[in-house]
Amino acid sequence: MSELLQAILDSEEKSDLRSLISELRQQEKKYLLRNDILNLYNAYCSKYEKPEKFYTTSHLGKLIYYTQEIIQEESSLCLIIRPKIATEEVYRLTGDLNIEPMTVQELLDLRDRFVNRYNPSEGDLLELDFGPFYDYSPVIRDPKNIGKGVQFLNRYLSSKLFADPNQWLEGLFNFLRLHQYNGVQLLINERIQTQRQLSEQVKKAITFVSSRPSEQPYEELRFDLQMMGFEPGWGNTAQRVQESLSILDELIDSPDPHTLEAFISRIPMIFRIVLVSAHGWFGQEGVLGRPDTGGQVVYVLDQAKTLEKQLQEDAMLAGLGGLKVQPKVIILTRLIPNSDGTLCNQRLEKVHDTENAWILRVPLREFNPNMTQNWISRFEFWPYLETFAIDAEKELWAEFQGRPDLIVGNYTDGNLVAFLLSRRLGVTQCNIAHALEKSKYLFSNLYWQDLEDKYHFSLQFTADLLAMNAANFIISSTYQEIVGTPDSVGQYESLKSFTMPELYHVVNGIELFSPKFNVVPPGVNENAYFPYARTQDRVESDRTRIEEMLFTLEDSTQIFGTLDDPSKRPLFSMARLDRIKNLTGLAECFGRSKELQERCNLILVAGKLRVEESGDNEERDEIVKLYRVIEEYNLYGKIRWLGVRLTKSDSGEIYRVIADHQGIFVQPALFEAFGLTILESMISGLPTFATQFGGPLEIIQDKVNGFYINPTNLEETAEKILAFVNKCEQNTNYWYEISQRAIDRVYSTYTWKIHTSKLLSLARIYGFWNFISRENREDLLRYIEALFYLIYKPRAQQLLEQHKYR
Repeated sequence: MSELLQAILDSEEKSDLRSLISELRQQEKKYLLRNDILNLYNAYCSKYEKPEKFYTTSHLGKLIYYTQEIIQEESSLCLIIRPKIATEEVYRLTGDLNIEPMTVQELLDLRDRFVNRYNPSEGDLLELDFGPFYDYSPVIRDPKNIGKGVQFLNRYLSSKLFADPNQWLEGLFNFLRLHQYNGVQLLINERIQTQRQLSEQVKKAITFVSSRPSEQPYEELRFDLQMMGFEPGWGNTAQRVQESLSILDELIDSPDPHTLEAFISRIPMIFRIVLVSAHGWFGQEGVLGRPDTGGQVVYVLDQAKTLEKQLQEDAMLAGLGGLKVQPKVIILTRLIPNSDGTLCNQRLEKVHDTENAWILRVPLREFNPNMTQNWISRFEFWPYLETFAIDAEKELWAEFQGRPDLIVGNYTDGNLVAFLLSRRLGVTQCNIAHALEKSKYLFSNLYWQDLEDKYHFSLQFTADLLAMNAANFIISSTYQEIVGTPDSVGQYESLKSFTMPELYHVVNGIELFSPKFNVVPPGVNENAYFPYARTQDRVESDRTRIEEMLFTLEDSTQIFGTLDDPSKRPLFSMARLDRIKNLTGLAECFGRSKELQERCNLILVAGKLRVEESGDNEERDEIVKLYRVIEEYNLYGKIRWLGVRLTKSDSGEIYRVIADHQGIFVQPALFEAFGLTILESMISGLPTFATQFGGPLEIIQDKVNGFYINPTNLEETAEKILAFVNKCEQNTNYWYEISQRAIDRVYSTYTWKIHTSKLLSLARIYGFWNFISRENREDLLRYIEALFYLIYKPRAQQLLEQHKYR
């Protein structure tokens, strides 16, 4: 990038750069983000009548394209440039147009100065640097392979096996000896004592099972195989045992990545799984739409059901039926004594449609009953997590009658609990962020002190850093969640380096090229959400009841607004009422467009209708704002706002009823990490307009099976929706075409069967990697523990002290 800057200074474009800087100096903003920079450059080119070629292909145009931020200093500019994904360069451009590279530390100091929080005379600030702990681990080189960690790891491991076969095969042999179920040895027994003997016995066993009928049950072969040194776990039939042993034979003789993955994926090593979802109202009925209770609850419940089924299937295929193996999945959450009519005060609740999946609720230790007996906001939950993890450990031991094999964290608090548990239990840890709040709240780290009373970001961002670095592997729903797009910074990428003024500087927060990152998108519950045209699977009485509720029912306790013309095409959205979900922004978009109001009704299913009914500060603010928007744009007769809590089946039927009316689903979030409601609407057959900020970019293919919108540009959003409505009226097949393509997109890519197969494969591979590589993570984990006790815990205790008086 320094060459591009120099090229500008060595050409006629130097005068343009000087003029652009002059325009920049007239700006009221002193800290410009990418959108501000592009708007400024566009205005400059228009003002000076620059040709299109200059705007797009000039050296200056290219520099502007790659510049993410500009910070104005008194006599210079700081340019933060992103020449490619996951790479950042920083330069100071002086008043006389000299270029000076800046270090990360200098940039963080500058940001501190910008908010008047730079105090060098009081000593240096703590620097957090996780970089050295990744020096001895394999690292991906090509940015396009970020998120394909397991593929890289398989190649790396197989190359090690090939380069030093004796050492690695000894590790493989020892790994096979590890596995038991309830004290019963699996895979190999004491008759095989060396790796050489293993190789010999594998060939003998292959010859034996090859001579047997392919469908002969394992139990009839068990005695002969045990005499050769092989215990249950290789397969349920002669053919399956032969396949498994042949893959091992091939791995021993000529290792390659595909053979390694195929073999490890067959090893029965996971029977007990914990899914941690700590905050919110976690239940199966009557909770969706409550504060902090939405997509994550749906995600974890669906994941638990399909994980149990997959574990049962894997155990059966491995030939463990004779051992009466019972896989068990536990969702770990908190118990809420004052449960407001839900089952959140029940310690143990079986997950519907499962044999052995459970919700285990652990109470918080008694403190101030006003806090611990009631729902606690996810932004206030931090002081209770450590003791919650300690108490949960005892409960998990009791429920499993042993240790779990895998712990999966969800969201920041769940990921921190997963770290604390996996550290104490010595278990593989997986993280799922769902959403990293730093990306959602602009400048939230820079102004953390101003936001601390409401959001406590000092605790959240510290917990994110600790948990993500401690995890054995991380699942993201999309590639851009990790490292963004060529135009935007990824959620994890935003934690690479940042300042928390007067608290600490993060100079290297996460290794983005680590193979721990894997993209594994979630699925959608196909029992509750399915295409509207599958009328044989729909219940007519439910359809009629929900149609009435959506369009005509008068019930002031849970519905606001009466539609003047219920026959108009419905624009529909369903989400929690919070600032980021931005339903008030959608209402304002609708309010500003008279033409949209003439052609469509707006129907919202969201939160509570009354401020006094909500215990969440952000929801209360949004309730007030939504009423104000309705009043300001006189939307009476054109909008319906339903403050209802829906069962999953009703939630699915709502999408289908909207589709019956050839409606449109709009997801207007300012940022969306993934977007389960987008999958739900698309599989139902609803044409979907979704935010261009976040995960929807990878779910939807724009103008093919859905549409992107910029929720910050209300006029443009209204125009895009109107263009679709016009096209549907001109071509009666167009709505159906987009509807069918949306359905096809979900079924081809986003199913829970695909998700759970990948997740369990990852857990096995990373478990093998941790064992076979003898990776010494103790230094990293000790560093993380030090930060937990020196930064996180004191701040959590300060917050706990405040909770005494709530």
